[in-house]
Amino acid sequence: MTDAAPLVSIPEAPLPPGGGAEWFTGAGGAKLRAALFTPKGAPRGTVVLSTGRTEAIEKYFEVIGELLGRGFVVLAQEWRGQGLSHRDLPDRLKGHAIGMAAYVTDYHALLAAFEGRMPKPWMAVGHSMGGCLTLLALAKGEADRFAGAVLSAPMLGVRTGGLPLPAAKIMAGFFLMIGRGGDYARTPPEDPYTEVFEGNVLTHDAKRFARARALIAANKDLALSAPTWGWLDFAFKATTWLGTADNLRRVRIPVVIVSAGDDKLVRDDAQKMVASLLPDGRFVSVAGAEHEILMETDDLRLQFWTAFDALADKVAAKPAAPAKAAAPKPVAAKPAAPKAAVAKPAKAPVAKAPVVKAPVSKAPVAKAAPAPKAAPKATAKPKPAVAPKPAPAKAIAVAPAKKAALAKSTAKPVAKSAPAKPVPAKTAAAKAPAKPAPKAPAKTAAKPVAVAKPTPAVKAKAAAPKAKAPAKAPAKAAPKPKKT
Repeated sequence: MTDAAPLVSIPEAPLPPGGGAEWFTGAGGAKLRAALFTPKGAPRGTVVLSTGRTEAIEKYFEVIGELLGRGFVVLAQEWRGQGLSHRDLPDRLKGHAIGMAAYVTDYHALLAAFEGRMPKPWMAVGHSMGGCLTLLALAKGEADRFAGAVLSAPMLGVRTGGLPLPAAKIMAGFFLMIGRGGDYARTPPEDPYTEVFEGNVLTHDAKRFARARALIAANKDLALSAPTWGWLDFAFKATTWLGTADNLRRVRIPVVIVSAGDDKLVRDDAQKMVASLLPDGRFVSVAGAEHEILMETDDLRLQFWTAFDALADKVAAKPAAPAKAAAPKPVAAKPAAPKAAVAKPAKAPVAKAPVVKAPVSKAPVAKAAPAPKAAPKATAKPKPAVAPKPAPAKAIAVAPAKKAALAKSTAKPVAKSAPAKPVPAKTAAAKAPAKPAPKAPAKTAAKPVAVAKPTPAVKAKAAAPKAKAPAKAPAKAAPKPKKT
């Protein structure tokens, strides 16, 4: 079970959307803090984000937002002895540790408490001490639950200043043996709550440095000072254990180690060695970066995100990939129907075009009430209106031949041939002016505008002097189209 826990939010570091902090129980009943955030839309997986020494969850609000923007659920944790979580000594400022086992147990308890809300695949991200402990937990049994890991300047080798590493290990063991493991291993700063940017060995970014200090000013319980001999002993033992190839064989997932080129706190040569020992390890160096790569300037941070995205794209599908596979197919199917519907109305204007030709036969005139609306449009252009009408007249002129009269004696040929003749009417119109063209246009143009029906009668009169048979044939043909 988990209970709601507080989170410090300031203008420089606002609380990310979609979640909050909770308490969970770690090794020995320790009360530890973690925060779960969920992105909008379907998540592509979960990132378990582990902070470094002296760091609280709030310091990673910017990083959490960037992971949410990439479509991941984010579970951010702070280890015992960090942030608002349990501290092993009464003096909260002492950075203390009691061996490796408690940290591994805490990590297992973290996953057990939140796994029901963590969609697969899982990716692990850890910085400095958090990177060391993440790899330690993976190597001790958790690797099979993850798809990959990206470690930022992981503590895989500790720089001891002017003191040789073997001597530093002996001293840490000695102080632990005589019961002084809780003493500071180096002199703490006079004011642990205030640090200046100039001369710091963490980042080149003044704004991000100031933001971290502002969080501590807002809640001093987030602060942590220098490490103890007990913490230093733990660090030496953890890094030694992770420097052994046999201990890393179980970590078969891809692990990317992103190293800070100008790191003054941890050793990049140790990081490179561990990357080579991992079954699927990769080493990336960010030249010019100080220890806190994720708190560095944008150009240096970008190199971390490039390495992260490269791995994430391999082990976790992008949010866009499911959208193209599922969403666009239904959407594409729906627009297809409207397009088909639009294509059908497109035929309606084509249906109106025959209405202009309809006056040739009586049946279309009787049925098509909207035809007069098309007819005025045709009359608006006198030339097209006159052009189709001389065509039947010429058909009558050609009709004096007995063979033409017999061809038009049936109703169906007339109905079919009449629409076909307006097309050659243009060619016929060129010859028509020689005989009836001057008179026919004047009469036919006036009558179709006033009444559409009398036009056949006019045609009958025009045809009477020459051939009566063609005039009667259309009269008989008219009833048949009405039946159809």
